[in-house]
Amino acid sequence: MKRIYEPMAYGDLPIQNSYWQTFKPANAVQYPTLSDNIACDFVIVGAGYTGLSAAIRLAEQGADVVVLEANEPGWGASGRNGGLVSVGGSKLSDKQIAAKFGNQDARTYFQTERAAVDFVEALIEQHNIQVDRHSKGYTFAAHSKSTIKDVKSYGEQYKARYGLDHQFLDQNAMRERGMDSPEFHAAVNLPIGFALNPIKFALGLADVAGALGVRIFANSAVEKVSVQNGFELQTQNGRVRAKKLLMATNGYSSEDVPSAFASRYMPVQSNILVTRPLTDIELQNQGWWSEQMVVDARNLLHYFRLLPDKRMMFGLRGSVIASDASMAKTKRNARVDFDRMFPDWHNVQTDHFWSGLICMSRDLVPFSGPISGIDNAYAAMAYHGNGVSMAPYCGALMADMALGKQLMPHAELMKKPMRKFELGPLRRNLLPPAFAWYKLLDGK
Repeated sequence: MKRIYEPMAYGDLPIQNSYWQTFKPANAVQYPTLSDNIACDFVIVGAGYTGLSAAIRLAEQGADVVVLEANEPGWGASGRNGGLVSVGGSKLSDKQIAAKFGNQDARTYFQTERAAVDFVEALIEQHNIQVDRHSKGYTFAAHSKSTIKDVKSYGEQYKARYGLDHQFLDQNAMRERGMDSPEFHAAVNLPIGFALNPIKFALGLADVAGALGVRIFANSAVEKVSVQNGFELQTQNGRVRAKKLLMATNGYSSEDVPSAFASRYMPVQSNILVTRPLTDIELQNQGWWSEQMVVDARNLLHYFRLLPDKRMMFGLRGSVIASDASMAKTKRNARVDFDRMFPDWHNVQTDHFWSGLICMSRDLVPFSGPISGIDNAYAAMAYHGNGVSMAPYCGALMADMALGKQLMPHAELMKKPMRKFELGPLRRNLLPPAFAWYKLLDGK
């Protein structure tokens, strides 16, 4: 496979010290490697939130489904993200979406975002998936006095989109609610959404899919896709023939499997560190004891929350190279930011640090639609860092399309063929200047 990052990004090293990996049960299901020639109605490539949700949707309709995963279910972004279920999925403002795609489709897209959160909640409740849920909605915080107006504006946009009110918090109100940091000057509490344990959610979806009869094959990377009287997918040790193809590889996609993806997706690294458990005294000294999920107003945002076992999870964007040196540098940068935001915890050990790839599209909106130029082939990807809610939903949308149905809100803008990025295979060179500009805008 042709991919645009260094090989390290596609190996195990970035998650070697992931906190979420400690939640994988010792008796976890061991999925077989494909070692035969088999046939099915629908073949799905990728066993993350997108692919597993699509598999569940299809299997519930009685379809014969095979899922091929290059590693193990939940290995990619689905098992290493921050665990925020919230509205969102685009990097465009409301006005930009309306101007680019029209008011009517913009409204449908906002309905899609709202429906995605409800969809994830229903999946969890219907199948009794244990995900360590907490946080009532999430909090959007101003990291400087100049961004207070941006936070207020976002709250108003939120109200206009979904008809739901928000709560503005000044610095004193944040302190009273256990969110005291010299970094933050105000915030808005937004009622939609919650936080969860991402690997538990991913493995739970795999269990549900397996119980419905979906055949999941791990360590079965697809090396070639042939289109002739349906599809033939070749792995190292086997082949799958299928009538319809669903691609669910997101930031771990490649340029040539299938070639229709070439230059049309942009993987971006996201990174997370997690502290040791904090004591009650440490929480009180810092003044941060809220379990609310928080995202700051930066372009290169930080996202963080106090986990149920009192560890602080802290995530950030910004790295553009997958190497040992880059990962070490990003960890140092994360620690500098962490210490500035939570100065009373500057001596607290951060036991875990890891990274993964999210995905962006050229139009900066999620994609869930037909693969251009290939009949009976579909894909869902590019959630712009909001995949915990959008990925399962877009996977279900993709499954519905493959079944010839539309049962949920599905904006037309999400079905438009993905455009190519400038610079094509060298498009990752666009990230350093973009990140430098964002950092300048963010101020620090």
